[in-house]
Amino acid sequence: MLSTIDIQKFNTLIEINALINSNYTDVDELLTRILESATRLCDGEASSLLMVDHERGELQFKIALGIKGAEVKKFTVKFGEGIAGWVAANNESVIVNDVINDKRHLSAISNQIGYPSKTMLAVPMHNRDECVGVIELLNKKDNHYFTNDDLEWLEIFANQAAIAIQNARSFEHARLAVESLQDQIKTDMGYHTMIAKSPAIIEKLEIIDRIAKTDSSVLILGESGVGKEIFAEQIHLRSPRRKAPFIRVNCAALPEGLLESELFGHVKGAFTGAIQTRRGRFELANNGTIFLDEIGDLPLPLQAKLLRVIQQKTFEKVGSETSLTVNVRILAATNKDIETLVDKGEFRSDLYYRLNVLPIYVPPLRQRTEDIPELAEYFLKKFARETKKQFAGFSNEAMEAMLSYSWPGNIRELENAIERSCVIGKNSWIRKEDLFLNSGNETGSEGEGEGARDLKTAINVFKAHFIQKVLEENNWNQTETAKSLDIQRTYLSRLIKELDIMNLKEK
Repeated sequence: MLSTIDIQKFNTLIEINALINSNYTDVDELLTRILESATRLCDGEASSLLMVDHERGELQFKIALGIKGAEVKKFTVKFGEGIAGWVAANNESVIVNDVINDKRHLSAISNQIGYPSKTMLAVPMHNRDECVGVIELLNKKDNHYFTNDDLEWLEIFANQAAIAIQNARSFEHARLAVESLQDQIKTDMGYHTMIAKSPAIIEKLEIIDRIAKTDSSVLILGESGVGKEIFAEQIHLRSPRRKAPFIRVNCAALPEGLLESELFGHVKGAFTGAIQTRRGRFELANNGTIFLDEIGDLPLPLQAKLLRVIQQKTFEKVGSETSLTVNVRILAATNKDIETLVDKGEFRSDLYYRLNVLPIYVPPLRQRTEDIPELAEYFLKKFARETKKQFAGFSNEAMEAMLSYSWPGNIRELENAIERSCVIGKNSWIRKEDLFLNSGNETGSEGEGEGARDLKTAINVFKAHFIQKVLEENNWNQTETAKSLDIQRTYLSRLIKELDIMNLKEK
C-alpha cells in the first residue's frame, strides 16, 4: 500500500508531466517547479540545477534554491570538478552523506557563500545518453541522511527536467528559425525592425502616425547613425502608399554625373556607356515613396531639378527632352546643419522650404537611454544566430557600461559593438570587456548639465533592469528579492513604484 508521501510524489510527477506535455513555454519556471518539488519531497534544504556547457568545459548554475540561491548562481564549476562536476563527467548518480570528507567535494563555493554542505544527492540529466546537466540536493532536513529511495525519486525528477529542456531547445530552435525567416523577409523587402521604448521615440512615432496620412514632404534630421532611414520606412509603412514601392537613394554615395542618371534615368546614347535606356529612381518610385538620404550632399544643379519634381511632378531623363510625370512622396534626411548650408549658399533656400514642410528630429542614443537595453537584446539575438553561438545575455557590468557610454556613432556604433562582442565572446554572458567601449567617452565624464541628466537617466534605467532581473530570478517574490539585494522590503517596493518596474514586467 502506498504511503502518503508516495502518493504526493506520484501526484507531483503527474502534474509536472502534464505541464511538460502542454504548450508550456516558460522553461525556467517549469524547471524551478521540478526542482522545488524534488527538494520538498526528498526533504532537502537547498538545491541546484546545473547545465553542462561542453564547449567551455564547465557547468553553470541555471537554478538555485535555498537561502543562498542567488549567490550560488554567480559561480561556475569546471567539468569534473566538485561532486556535480564528477557526476557530469562520469554520467552517474551519487549519494554523499559525508560531504566534508569526500575528496570530490569543492569547498570553495560553500566557504565563499557561508553555507556548509553536509549531505548531498547529485544525479545527471540525460539526453540520448549524454549528460546535459546535473541536479543536486543539499543537506537533508533534521540532520538525516539521503537514502536510495531519495535517489530513485530524484532520478525521475531529473528525467522530467531533461525532457523539459529538450522540449525547450526544440521550441527555441523552431522559434529562431521563424525569427530568422521573418528577418529574411524583412531584409528582402528592405525594411528594418523598429525598436522603441523611450518616451522621446514614442512621441516621434505618434507624430509619424499623423503625418504619414499626408503627401507632404518630410525632412528627417539627426546625427549619423540614429536611424533616420528607419523613420522614413515607418512613414511609408503607415501611409496609404505602403503597398507601393519604397525607393532609397544615398545622395552622398555617387558622383554628380552618375547621381543624376540614378535619380532620373537616361536614354540610350545619352553618354558613353549608356547602351540602353534606363529608368531612374523617381520613375521606379511612382505612386510610392522615395527616400533621399544625405540630401545635404546633393549638388546644386540637381537641387534645381529636384525642386521642379516637387513643384510640378515632372522631370526629363538624362539625354531626353521628353517630360515624364510621376506621383511620388519625397522624404529626405541629413545629419548636416542644413540651415547653415542655406546661409552659405550651398543649399537652395526654396528647396529647403519645400522639403522642410514636416520636419522630424531624431534624438541621439545618449538622449534616449531607455532604448539601449531593447536594442542591445535585439542585436544580441541577431548576431548570436549569425555567429551560431548561445548567450544568456549581458552581464550587469556590460549593461551599465552601455547605459553610461555616450555612443557618438549612435545605433550603428551599438550594433557594431555587439556584433564584435558576439564574435569574440567566450562566456555565456557578454562582458564589459567584450564590448571594447572607449571608457573616456562616457556621458558622466563630460561634466555638462545635459550629460549629468543623461547619466542620471542611465543609472535609473540600469537600476530598473537590474531589479527586474533579480525579481524574475525570485519569481517576483518581493521578500526573497529584497533578501537577495540586501535591502529592506519596503525600500524595494518603493523602488518598484518609482522606477515603474511593474510596467516592464507587463511588456
